[in-house]
Amino acid sequence: MGCYTVQPIAGQNTALGSTLSININDAGRASLGGQMGPAINEIEGRLLDKDSAGYVLAVSQVRLFGGGEQVWSGERVRIKTEFVNTVSEKKFSKSKTALISAAAVSVVAIVLSKGLIGSLSGDDGKLPPDTGIAVKYPRFGR
Repeated sequence: MGCYTVQPIAGQNTALGSTLSININDAGRASLGGQMGPAINEIEGRLLDKDSAGYVLAVSQVRLFGGGEQVWSGERVRIKTEFVNTVSEKKFSKSKTALISAAAVSVVAIVLSKGLIGSLSGDDGKLPPDTGIAVKYPRFGR
């Protein structure tokens, strides 16, 4: 797990094995609908091959119109360039992951240093106050 950035790669060569997110146009939805479902918006997967005719992806996820998602298991799908609106590359971001991790560690350190863990559990190590039965009265004049 970690943080990622997604950047458009219009016209750039992308290394095989890169994770791509391909936004599909209407012609692509019509053509790929029988294989992948009619409401495809975006296909994400690992790039296996690229040529002038299109992309071959090991599909990991399909995003649908209306916000739905389908998880795939690396099925191989060819997507013709004529079916593509935009292509973006998903890259792991070391700096964002480090920032989020540092923030999480800081929050844990603050919670531990303030003793909130013990306060929340109700066990702060103090004895309960005296009850009405155990109240001691001072003696006057012996």
